[in-house]
Amino acid sequence: CSAAKQPSSTVSGNLKSSPACYQFSYSNLSLSATLLSGSEEKIIIPKMKTWNAEAVLQALASTVNRDTTASNYVFQDDSYLTPRTSREFKLYYLSQESGRNAAKYFINTFPRYFQKDFAEPHIPCLMPETLELQIDEVSERALTECIQLRKVKAAVDMFDQLTQMGSPVSLDLTNDLLDLICLYGDQEPAQDVPPEQRTNDMVRQRWQMNNNAERIFNMMPEPNSCSYGALIRGMVKHGSIPKAFIMYNDMLNNQLTADVHTFNALISAAPYLKEKYSEKWDLIIDLLKQMAYQKVKPNVLTFNAVLKALQRCGALGRVQAFPVLNEMKALGIGLSTTLLTPVHINFMCKVLYFRSPEMYIYYITEIILCVGLIFCLDTKDMEQAYKLQSLLDIGENWKLLGDSFHQSVYYGRFFNLLCMMEHVDVVLKWYRELSPSLFYPNSQRMRDLFQALDMDNRLDIIPQIWKDIKRMGHDNNTELVEEMLSLMAREKHKPEVQQSFAECALDVKTLYKQTDYGRVQLNWSASSLIFLHLIPNCLPLFMSINKVPLILGHFLGHLFKLEQNLCFLIYSEYLLKQFLDCIQMNNNSEQLKGIDLCLEFPPPSFFVHESSLTLQVHARRSNTLIETTPHLPNILCWNSSPLFLLQDDLISYHNTYC
Repeated sequence: CSAAKQPSSTVSGNLKSSPACYQFSYSNLSLSATLLSGSEEKIIIPKMKTWNAEAVLQALASTVNRDTTASNYVFQDDSYLTPRTSREFKLYYLSQESGRNAAKYFINTFPRYFQKDFAEPHIPCLMPETLELQIDEVSERALTECIQLRKVKAAVDMFDQLTQMGSPVSLDLTNDLLDLICLYGDQEPAQDVPPEQRTNDMVRQRWQMNNNAERIFNMMPEPNSCSYGALIRGMVKHGSIPKAFIMYNDMLNNQLTADVHTFNALISAAPYLKEKYSEKWDLIIDLLKQMAYQKVKPNVLTFNAVLKALQRCGALGRVQAFPVLNEMKALGIGLSTTLLTPVHINFMCKVLYFRSPEMYIYYITEIILCVGLIFCLDTKDMEQAYKLQSLLDIGENWKLLGDSFHQSVYYGRFFNLLCMMEHVDVVLKWYRELSPSLFYPNSQRMRDLFQALDMDNRLDIIPQIWKDIKRMGHDNNTELVEEMLSLMAREKHKPEVQQSFAECALDVKTLYKQTDYGRVQLNWSASSLIFLHLIPNCLPLFMSINKVPLILGHFLGHLFKLEQNLCFLIYSEYLLKQFLDCIQMNNNSEQLKGIDLCLEFPPPSFFVHESSLTLQVHARRSNTLIETTPHLPNILCWNSSPLFLLQDDLISYHNTYC
């Protein structure tokens, strides 16, 4: 800029004296730089960008990421709708969708009460929709309004009135009317169905013979390709596939060319017209050749229709998928980076920046996501699974997951692969990132997490996982609780870890009490009782909070009353010694309570050997002697030969020493 203010002679002199100087020109808002070698580089200054009303909101939204500690964003407006499982997610989502539909009904039914606009900038979807006809006269304007409001019956009546009056209806407006009638099958459009309730088994309205669409089409003096295309798409959509191909042949006989949407509909209907796999594929090839002959360029929906049709061609479809995908890639339609091995060539690609309509979502979801993760599980390929997961972070591809069931299946398989292949730190990182905002693990996935903790010797995290198990409602699963208890009781850990295990065990023991209404109560089993009381420092914790009668009562009482066929108990030396040591640390009253419980639930008979301190439990059943030999604790010692210690001996010991 300073050089531009100098006289021209000075500037030119400086340019000549400097070997790396440029000559500037500001004409037409462009900047020209001329090198001394003679080459020119023209830089165009862009025009000022015009921002829309939502630009600030979009900029702010780009700075915010998903909160991994909160539930799904759809439930953030109502704190009472916080799901814990995938089943609750579906239930709450449907409840919220039902409330939204009810509110929408009242707003659209009584729009006069909802005219004030609070949103800045204006949000059209929050305002009442115009559902009533405003034009009363019989004219093309009224017919256009009926079509825009999707009033099928009113639009047909208006067309008939215009025809009876002798007023000609333009060809474009008649084609729009045909599109409306064919879209809804000559029926009034039904209320929108929530995404969770949409299934492939929904009963579709069938195409009626000689309906209003065919009648209006026959009344047209010279129908064009748009007229034929609307009728063909409607017949395919509503199940009249043979008649759709007849209509297509009539269009060819009239020397008309079909558009790409008409060909897409015919390709998707081809598998339903033929029976043999080879005949289905030949018909698809014939339609593609006709597209090339008529110079109709295929789009991404064309190849989606071909791939979807190949699903109904058995083994032939799997073979022919490779040439189709290669042709699709050659045309540069939607394919860029391959994410999986050639077996699923280009199925796992950064495809479809969600450019496919809703009718293809289910197909894409099943093929790309679910089949892809099954392939990764079979091959234990973690790299490809990560690439598949990165697909969901592109644009709006997260919608490809579909409903809550497919989301649960996808994330369950992904988490299972993580637990098998990755280090526990990586597993926990993904666990905290996905749950509870996106993923609600079931009991099997929590067991996979326990196995991952066990493989990497990170059992100290079990108390934290136990809190998540209670939050997700899996604490009533006996197998899951017993597996957690077995991991905590298997070996000895640091004192602080043992203390956390003992507190967790105390929390587990409360689950076997009477629970709230509607909740499944856990029942004691031999394994759960033994695991619970084998946990290091568990008994000292109970003793410190004066729960000696409670703990021994659960351990002996429930175990002896567990089954009628349970004749004896295999004691653990460590368990009995720890329990009796705890009694010795307390006063005489606590010792008395412990002995009283032993008297209440005694084994059938005992005898003691002084030298080995061996306790042998004799249970006579069907004249058979069953023996077990755990060590006798220090508190029971007699200087005598082996003898039988019956209930009377315990009473005598109680009266003497307590």
